Amino acid sequence: MENIDLQHLLRKYKAGSCNPEELALLENWYLQWKVEPGQLTEEDLTNLKKDIWQKVDEETKMPKPVKLWPRIGIAAALAAILLSTGIWFLQKNQSGIHTYASDVAPGRSGATLTLANGQKINLTNAANGELASQSGVTISKSANGQLIYEIKENTNQAAQLNTLSTANGETYRVRLPDGSLVWLNATSSLTFSSNLNEGGKRRVKLIGEGYFEVTKDTAHPFVVESSDQEVEVLGTHFNINAYQDEDMIKTTLIEGSVKVSTPQLQKMLLPGHEAVKYGNDIQVHSVKAEQAAAWKDGRFVFDDKKIEDIMKMIARWYNVQVIYEGEMPEDLFLGSVSRFDHVSQVLNVLESTGRIHFKVEERKIYVSR
Repeated sequence: MENIDLQHLLRKYKAGSCNPEELALLENWYLQWKVEPGQLTEEDLTNLKKDIWQKVDEETKMPKPVKLWPRIGIAAALAAILLSTGIWFLQKNQSGIHTYASDVAPGRSGATLTLANGQKINLTNAANGELASQSGVTISKSANGQLIYEIKENTNQAAQLNTLSTANGETYRVRLPDGSLVWLNATSSLTFSSNLNEGGKRRVKLIGEGYFEVTKDTAHPFVVESSDQEVEVLGTHFNINAYQDEDMIKTTLIEGSVKVSTPQLQKMLLPGHEAVKYGNDIQVHSVKAEQAAAWKDGRFVFDDKKIEDIMKMIARWYNVQVIYEGEMPEDLFLGSVSRFDHVSQVLNVLESTGRIHFKVEERKIYVSR
């Protein structure tokens, strides 16, 4: 792939030193984004990034999995990567594909269910149908691989705590007794009582990342506990990223409203906003909320991500060990790539920037500048 430094190209344009090929590229860019190159300012470059994401969203709302980085429509570009020096466009060039000594397949649907009595059920290998029954609640696995809790009868028996957990390279979906749906990302766990009722509230505990579609029940609020944070809702769609190896917890609201609280303070979220808990503080800002939940639809989304943050996502999903060799660049990456691809295809797109390099040996990925 050929890297194009847009800021450098614009400087050449203003100086009158563009060659015919560069002028054609800028003309193509103008036709796509409807902005005269000579009129661009720093604010224009910032707005361009927003335009690119809007185009990415439009072109990736497809029923089939997104292959590699979504096209943004300029000079056959497959992705945009925002570096500390500006915005770079990547052009498709098959001769630039790197090969690695090893390759790793993507993760798959799988999880382990731990019952109150300590019994562990490997859901990947478990047959479809009823798996267990606790306190009047039947637990079964559907034909499409979903874990289903269903209340069959009301009893006075004490609620039984269950834990659904995914390892590296696994993801799973569960339907809780109230009909709420939860998607678990890799290396995550969800703990809850079999009837979901604790003191009149529907309460669960999340470690890692989960996407929630909560069934509305005004009489029984739904509470998600993550470390010392609680998210309380009545019925809504939201994503929580609460990995223990991260220094913050992110709660992103897609629709409805939620209350995010800690022992010190609380914040209300509206759709399209994200609460970031860092230490004892919670900051709220507007975001493209659908990007936070893109993982459940089979996409990695890198929105101003450092390479270390991206490699954490890759390590969890591909179940690989990441080893850094030397200092890493401070560049920020912008783009989207399919989680259905082998790891080599993901690394190829990142390596095409020329800012980062990889070596793959079995399940180890070595990262260098």
